[in-house]
Formats: sequence, C-alpha cells, structure tokens
Amino acid sequence: MQVNVGETIIELVRGDITELDVDCIVNAANSLLKMGGGVAGAIRRKGGPKIQEECDEIVSKSGPVPVGGAVITGGGNLKARYVIHAVGPVYGEGDEERKLRDATLNSLKLAEQYGISSIAFPAISTGAFGLPKKICAEVMISAAISYAKGGTKIKKIIFCLYDEETFNIFKETLERSKI
Repeated sequence: MQVNVGETIIELVRGDITELDVDCIVNAANSLLKMGGGVAGAIRRKGGPKIQEECDEIVSKSGPVPVGGAVITGGGNLKARYVIHAVGPVYGEGDEERKLRDATLNSLKLAEQYGISSIAFPAISTGAFGLPKKICAEVMISAAISYAKGGTKIKKIIFCLYDEETFNIFKETLERSKI
C-alpha cells in the first residue's frame, strides 16, 4: 500500500527490513547502540560486525544517544548504504509519543542531510521496549506525513513491518490518515 504526499511516496511493505533495496534502513536502537535482538540483531547478523564497531565508536566519543535521538553509520554488508539508529522510548517511561515522534523526525532529518532518497523504518519500540503497535503506527505515520508535507528531497519513506498483525495496524492507520 502506498500514498503520495507532495513529491514523496509513503509505502507499507511486509517483510524483512534487511532485504530491502533502499538507501537507508532504520534500526530500532537503544541508547548504548548495542545491537542485540529484534531488528537490531537482524541488522547486525546481515550487515556484519562493521556496523556495531561504528556504533561503539559513536558511543565512546559522544556518550549514549538520548531517547528520541538518531545517529548514522554505514550499512556494512547490507543492500542499504546507511543505517540510521533511532532510539525509541520504553513503554511506561513517560512521554513516549513525543519521544517516538522525535526519533522518527530526527531520522528523516539525518537522512535529508546525507542526501538519502529512500528510507525504511521498522515499528520502533514495539518489540522489547513494549510500545503498543497502534500508538507506534499513529505516531510514526503522522510524523512521516507531516515531514513530507513540509517538503523534502526524500522520495520514498517505507514502513517495513515484519508480521501481518503489525502490517494491518499500520495499514488501517495510513488509510485513516488525513493527507
């Protein structure tokens, strides 16, 4: 499913984010950029050790990435040239919607700075961080639409959802969105 927002396509796909042929994929990261399980683990396994090494270097130089923040590394062995590591909130810590919106918007701004024309997001914070998928879909889709409406050189914003339940929640949310 896809919709046009200005010059940008917002698209939903179901599948493995590490297999997408895009300029950049987004990692659902923790503040220390340790790539353990979930999306991060899949990126580490497919992308190789170079991505984790770059993450470790960022944290050793600048300290932990704040919740809502985003940093960029190379894509290692992935099809994607870059990985943006967006730190989403843990459900229950408070102010989760703002923090997730910040993580989404900061990822898009970073992509813009690097001349990235296609970017794919997972459902940030819905795995180990426990954020309800419906909240995630509402926040991330509205942030992407808002960003695209503001004018951007990013041509395609993809939400790559791993399972059917998450895909359907994002699909219903996008269908209800006011574009």
